[in-house]
Formats: sequence, structure tokens, C-alpha cells
Amino acid sequence: MQFDLIYIVILIINAIYFFLPAYISNLSGLVFGGGKPIDFGKNFFDKRRIIGDGVTWKGLIYGVIISTLVGGLQGYAYINFFIGTFIADMPGFMITNILNGLIIGFLLGLGALGGDAVGSFIKRRLNISRGKPAPILDQLDFFIGAVILVSIVLNVDANIIVTGAIITLVLHLITNTIAYLLKIKSVWY
Repeated sequence: MQFDLIYIVILIINAIYFFLPAYISNLSGLVFGGGKPIDFGKNFFDKRRIIGDGVTWKGLIYGVIISTLVGGLQGYAYINFFIGTFIADMPGFMITNILNGLIIGFLLGLGALGGDAVGSFIKRRLNISRGKPAPILDQLDFFIGAVILVSIVLNVDANIIVTGAIITLVLHLITNTIAYLLKIKSVWY
């Protein structure tokens, strides 16, 4: 397969568009989070928190609702606007109507927040406290969770996954730095 500049640009646009519900879900969990943690403050067998205070029921619920709506809007846009004409020939494009947009948005959002929770669980097992860096895990846990969950119903193109992972690493650093500067997050990573 030839990877020319136009193909790469289209691949990048498609990956961002496809994973948009996961990105927004991850951000929504941060913005609308707070309240009761999903581990209810309980410790694991190792006497450390199961997940920690950073992953909350409120963030999970809002994140999944918003990601589902974003997926539905993507399906609506595909049908009713020029987007369908523009992106129909993109490699691996999968959000083509409102219903599958809602399903994909739901799975990407739930997977993203589930992946983030698993990442927090792993960090606690490695004795890495909340807010301390775990390179690559911090950046890709939500992305991997989203890919795994959406893969239950879709055969996601490998090029979309690899491109999405690279974009996610870059976007994660940029958005976290902005959130830190806006005092939404206490660390820049």
C-alpha cells in the first residue's frame, strides 16, 4: 500500500474523527468528574486503593452520555451534510448513520473511561500514586480501552488504530498542558 501525503492526511483526519467520542469522553470525565469514586474508596488485597479518587461515577456517567451523543451527531452529520461525501472514501470509515454513531460513541466512551480506570488500577499496583507520571500508560490507557471495546462490534482498520495511537500521544500532551495552564489539572503530563 502506498503511503503518499494525501493518504496520510486523510488517515489522520479519519483517525481523529473516528476516535473523537473517546477523546471527548476522556475530557468529559475530567471536566464533569468529582464525587464518589467508582471503587467507593476501598482498598485492594495489597492495602492500596483499587483505583483511586480520580475515576468517579459522575465522570463515568457524563463521559459516556456525552460520547454517545457525539457519536450520534457524527452519524447525523454523515447523512445530512457534506461530511458523508467528503469522508466516504476514507480508509476504514465506520460512522455512517445515527444508530451506529450512537453505538460506536457509547462503546468508545465507555471503553475510554474503562481503560482509564484500568490504567489507574495498574498504577496503584505499581505503587504509583495519583498524579505521578506513568509514561505511555497515562497517555494510552483510555485509547486502548476504547479500541478494545469498540472492536467487539467493529473490525477497526489497523492503520486507523496506529495513526490514532500516535495522534493520541501528541494530543494528550497538548491537552494536558493546556488543562494545567488553565488550572483544571495539577500536573502538565
